[in-house]
Amino acid sequence: MTGEPTPSRITDALLPPDPPATETTTRLRRVPPAATAPRPAAVPPTATAPRPAAVPPAMPPRPTAAPVAATGAATRPTPGPVRPATGPAVAGHPATGRAGVGAATVPAPFYRGPGALPPEVPVEVTARLRVVRERQVGRTVAVAACAVLGFGLIGGALAGVWLAAAEPGKPVEPVGYTEAKDLWHDAPVDTLFPRTLTGPGAGPGGADRTWTRIVVAPDAACAPAVLPKGLLATVEPLGCERVLRATYTDATASSVITVGLVFTRADAPTQRTLGQDLTTRLGADVPPALAGPGTVAARFGAPQRAAWWLNAPADLPVVVTAVSGFADGRTVEGGPVPADRAMTANRTDATAQSGLGHEAKGITERLVRLLRTAATTAAKENAR
Repeated sequence: MTGEPTPSRITDALLPPDPPATETTTRLRRVPPAATAPRPAAVPPTATAPRPAAVPPAMPPRPTAAPVAATGAATRPTPGPVRPATGPAVAGHPATGRAGVGAATVPAPFYRGPGALPPEVPVEVTARLRVVRERQVGRTVAVAACAVLGFGLIGGALAGVWLAAAEPGKPVEPVGYTEAKDLWHDAPVDTLFPRTLTGPGAGPGGADRTWTRIVVAPDAACAPAVLPKGLLATVEPLGCERVLRATYTDATASSVITVGLVFTRADAPTQRTLGQDLTTRLGADVPPALAGPGTVAARFGAPQRAAWWLNAPADLPVVVTAVSGFADGRTVEGGPVPADRAMTANRTDATAQSGLGHEAKGITERLVRLLRTAATTAAKENAR
C-alpha cells in the first residue's frame, strides 16, 4: 500500500463525473489564402504552390490519475484572431498582408491616392560630425602682416599730405617750440631749476651725480653782466628775451656749477644752425659765475672757473650755459677749458681729476630734458 486512500465504488458513484480534459496545446487557426496581387499583362502569372491539407490536432488521452491543477499556461485564454497588418483592401487595389502558406509574395505598389502619405524616410539617429579644418598659421601671419603694412602705407600717405600742405621750403616746427619761448615767465622756477637734479652716469667712469640748488638769480635782460660777450653778440640778432641763472653744488659740496637759460625769438631753422659747434665757435668766451653769499658758492668767481659748456638744442629756442669750479675758492691754473677737453682721457690736471668737465656737460643735458618736457606739456594744454 502506498498510504493514499483508495476510493471505493460508492464514492465514485456519488462523485460527479470528471470534467473533460483541458487541451494543453493551442489550436492553429486556419488562415484563408490572401488574394494575390494582379500582375501586369506583360508578365505571365506565377503559379501558386498547392496548399497542404490541414491536419487536425490529436486529442490527448484521458489521464488515469486525478487531474493536476492547471498551470498559468494552461488556463491562459486562447488568443483571439490575428488582425491583418493592414486595413481592408481598397477597391481596385490588391490587399496587402501576409500571404497564405506556399503563396508567392508580391510587393504591393505604393498607392498615391487622396490623403495618402509619402513613404517613410529613415531618420538619422546619430549626430553628424562637424569637419574640423586644420588651422593655417601661415595665412594668419600673412593677414596680420598685410594689415600692418596697410596701416603703415596709410599713415605715410597722410604724413605726406600734411607735409605737402606746409609752406614749401619751410621745415615743420617742432612740437612745443612756440610755447618754449614763453617758459621764462610762464613756468615755475622749480620746473626750470629743480631743487635737486639727478644725473645717472653723468660723472667720471659712469658714476652717478646729484646736484642741489643753492642760489637762484632774478631774471635779467641780455647784457654782458650775465652773458659772455661772444654769446651775447650771437643771440642779440635773434631777439634775446631774458636770461635766468642758478647755482648748484654736488653731493659732497666740493664743487659748484652756475647754469643759465638764454631765451630767444629765433625761428626753427635759425636755431638749428645756432646749435652747431656753438662752444667751439665761441672759443674762450666763458659764461660768468653766480656766487651765493652764505653758501658754499660764496667765493665762486671768475678766477675759480674751471670748465664750461654751452648747449643749444635744435628743437627749443633756448641756449643752456654752465660753468663749474671748486667750492673752496681755489684758483684754477691755466684757466677754464671746455668740458669736452677736460673729459679727455689721460689728463692729470685738477680739473680733469675732479670731474668738473663731466659736471658742466652733464647738468646742461639734464636741463635741456626738463625744458623739452615743459614745452611739450604746455603745447598739449594749449591744444585742448
